[in-house]
Amino acid sequence: MQAIQDLSPGDAQGIRAVLFDIDDTITKDGLLLEEAYSAIWALHKAGIACVPVTGRPAGWCDLIARQWPVAGVVGENGAFAYYMREGKLERFFHPAAPEAQETRLALEALGRKALGAFPGLRIAKDQAYRLFDLALDFAEEAPDLGLDLAARVRDFCEAEGTHAKVSSIHVNAWFGDYDKLSCAELFLSRILGIDPIVSPRAIIFFGDSPNDEPMFKRFPLTCGVANVLRYEGLLKYPPTYITKSPFGYGFAEGCSVLLNLLEGR
Repeated sequence: MQAIQDLSPGDAQGIRAVLFDIDDTITKDGLLLEEAYSAIWALHKAGIACVPVTGRPAGWCDLIARQWPVAGVVGENGAFAYYMREGKLERFFHPAAPEAQETRLALEALGRKALGAFPGLRIAKDQAYRLFDLALDFAEEAPDLGLDLAARVRDFCEAEGTHAKVSSIHVNAWFGDYDKLSCAELFLSRILGIDPIVSPRAIIFFGDSPNDEPMFKRFPLTCGVANVLRYEGLLKYPPTYITKSPFGYGFAEGCSVLLNLLEGR
């Protein structure tokens, strides 16, 4: 991983969209940092499309699409995208996402099994606002159960026939062959008019955890905030760049580098 300060002026000039994870990428201890939110506004004002790509639920994505200065938001690890068009909230579901009601019953059953198998594991408090996935909390609220347990929970969910990813706070499990990357690519091409195959360097992605790995692998311009180093041993495909600062401070640092290059400073 190179320092984000090594981003070249040529690469910066070609960037049209900044994609980013939410938890522990623009937040710290669950709070959206002032520096990170200001950075999103600065990118928006500079004409750069901002797109959160998150494991967070549909309910959160509705608010984010409406109230943040973003072009849209990809939620529940790629199940859907929400965005505003002509003052109205629009959304599309990933073609591989299953029928929501049917999958909800299966995920509720999986949740009961997981809680029985792993004492101390919790259903995430935002589960009520989800449509397509199960969020199992190992670190969002105390006590932090650790990455070793999170990995075992992931393996347990996969053995039950789901896809599963470890974030910095949750293990997310879902049915359907989609992920953050595939839905982000759909959003880029359908809504922003950016072909990620033809123009992969038009995008830079910021993330912090193993569930961001498909994005790290796919795009040539990716950046981990410094706390991604916590997961270095779990990442086969690390980000291209890394910030000096962790959490949302690192995101703001990376955005500042990009904006300064765009302004020719």
